[in-house]
Amino acid sequence: MFDIRPVAYVIGLLVAVLGATMLLPMLVDLAEARGEWHVFLQSSVLTMFSGGLIALASANGVKEGLSIQQTFLLTTGVWVALPIFGAIPFVLGETEARFVDAFFEAMSGLTTTGSTVFTGLDELPKGILLWRGLLQWLGGIGIIVVAMVFLPELRIGGMQIFRAEAFDTMGKILPRATEIATSISTIYIAITIACATSYYIVGMNFFDATVHALTTVSTGGFSNYDASFGMFQGPAEYVASVFMICAALPFVRFVQMTKGNYRVFWKDTQIRAFLGTIVVLVFVTAFTLTQIFPHHPEQALREALFNIVSIMTGTGYASVDYMGWGPFLISVFFFIGLIGGCAGSTSCSIKIFRYQLLFASIKVQLRKIRSPHGVFMPRYDGRPVGDDVLNSVISFFVFFVISLGVLSVALGMTGLDLITSVSGAATALANIGPGLGPEIGPAGNFAGLNDTAKWMLAIGMLLGRLELLAVYAIFTVNFWRA
Repeated sequence: MFDIRPVAYVIGLLVAVLGATMLLPMLVDLAEARGEWHVFLQSSVLTMFSGGLIALASANGVKEGLSIQQTFLLTTGVWVALPIFGAIPFVLGETEARFVDAFFEAMSGLTTTGSTVFTGLDELPKGILLWRGLLQWLGGIGIIVVAMVFLPELRIGGMQIFRAEAFDTMGKILPRATEIATSISTIYIAITIACATSYYIVGMNFFDATVHALTTVSTGGFSNYDASFGMFQGPAEYVASVFMICAALPFVRFVQMTKGNYRVFWKDTQIRAFLGTIVVLVFVTAFTLTQIFPHHPEQALREALFNIVSIMTGTGYASVDYMGWGPFLISVFFFIGLIGGCAGSTSCSIKIFRYQLLFASIKVQLRKIRSPHGVFMPRYDGRPVGDDVLNSVISFFVFFVISLGVLSVALGMTGLDLITSVSGAATALANIGPGLGPEIGPAGNFAGLNDTAKWMLAIGMLLGRLELLAVYAIFTVNFWRA
């Protein structure tokens, strides 16, 4: 019989922790004297009480490890439960959001998607703005742990190739998660502090520097202003670009570097492919801007670097409305959002390593056509890749394309136009942030969408953040029979 208590226990603890973090924006609102502090106090008490109650009720079923079924359910359950409670301050606070909007915003935050339904951000209380940043920051560190611990164990989308890459504990999932989370948290906090300090040095005030550091390192993209990063054009764009790139690199490499292995970054083929792709895309975009528009070379380089990195890493900041850059560059922005960063980072989308494995498989198939009797093995980072990994990667690509098509059609059935439907589906599944078009593009937001579309997009964010298969699996009959 399936025992849900270990799953509920972990979820309850995480919900209680989420409630405790609500005290931080409460203190900010107290200092600002906006009268909104009681919203976070009420939300915190309710969330901590609910999480604690769930954990206490399930404590007698806690075991040292989790079964595969329990791990799948935990992975999905966390990203369903936390947005529900994370939405409470949006419902009770000055935004007075309906639950569908509050849940959309919280899901967008915790999945680090960055799509927003809120307008008038410039006038919102600082507590609400900080809470949006905290949701993304917590979601960013959470997805690193999921990507390094749970997904490799579940053999999702080829992630098993990174199994225990920098950690020797291959046994129980929860102790291993604790060890990895401790190491990652130190690095994550250090990079966040460095990012906030850099923002402050280049001219942001302390509050903006803090919140934007939270949403940069998590590659989330929530901003304190309706104009997004258009408020900070100049040196801040270079700072953001550097830290978005850092956040899109495998955090396991940072851990290894702290242990004295300083050459791991340059040996990692995934990192080299990611950085090389950025260099090529930035050069092409900057060159195009200088040819089509009266851009100064430095301005073209800065805008190209910032916006390419922002979309490719799934951060979703926008410093300009690139919808005015012409059809070629608009197409570029659509497709680079489907590339993503490196595995084991805060970035989103398909991830660069899956393209490398797919191309390696295609290369082997072409060689087999030329030499039918030859024996060829796809390789990744100098290591042979087994059929189980390749099958997992190909399955992920197939499911991603099918999910993109189904979600696009479903959004179109709610009355959205083609560009909004397709780009909205892509931005949700790839956790990018802005879509294309005048409504959900870099100069718009998702506030005007109908409620059905918002629920669909929220589900799409969940599917994309958990690599699709981790969610789909729990809806199969065989999963519950196992």
